[in-house]
Amino acid sequence: MSSGFTKSLAMTFVSEIGDKTFFAAAILAMRYPRRLVLAGCVSALIVMTILSATVGWAAPNLISRKWTHHITTLLFFGFGLWSLWDGFKEGGGGSEELAEVEAELDSDMKANGKSTKDKTEDENKKQKRPFLTQFFSPIFLKAFSINFFGEFGDKSQLATIGLAADENPFGVVLGGVVAQLVCTTAAVIGGKSLASQISERIVALSGGMLFIIFGIQSFLTSVDA
Repeated sequence: MSSGFTKSLAMTFVSEIGDKTFFAAAILAMRYPRRLVLAGCVSALIVMTILSATVGWAAPNLISRKWTHHITTLLFFGFGLWSLWDGFKEGGGGSEELAEVEAELDSDMKANGKSTKDKTEDENKKQKRPFLTQFFSPIFLKAFSINFFGEFGDKSQLATIGLAADENPFGVVLGGVVAQLVCTTAAVIGGKSLASQISERIVALSGGMLFIIFGIQSFLTSVDA
């Protein structure tokens, strides 16, 4: 369990720092109450981590553990090379990524603003309020949905699935949740100033080396079929 926890903690941390969901949390925290943004973002990432680990845990029951081990090893090497390539391509800071995410959120807010101009229509919407918004704040749901769907197909999600197939899933979930909590809290509290100072190149290179190390370790570990 300790191995799964350590690997998941390190892998998730380097994957999420400077990620789109990290920048989205920082920007949302500047516009809405921090506690709601933090709750929404962390809840989404915890749910995604648990789902990914569950898929990884179920994988050895569908195909042999030997094959899942080989696939996980290839994933680590693949993600490592991918991250290193991104690191060599990227510029020095995260300002471009931050601006891109901010532009996406701005366009989304403008689209929502246009749809609420008509007061009569707004009243009708209140009467036909969606089921979830009767129990959760719209800000919480916005932060949740942005982070949840932003993680689909992400490198960290796929790596979590592979890691849970090869390590103790409870340790993987615990390590991932702790890392997500630390990263998201830093984004919400630090805000835009912290996000803009992050070096995407250093993060990508560090993540790439970490994935390569995990790949080598996995390659040298023998697993019975």
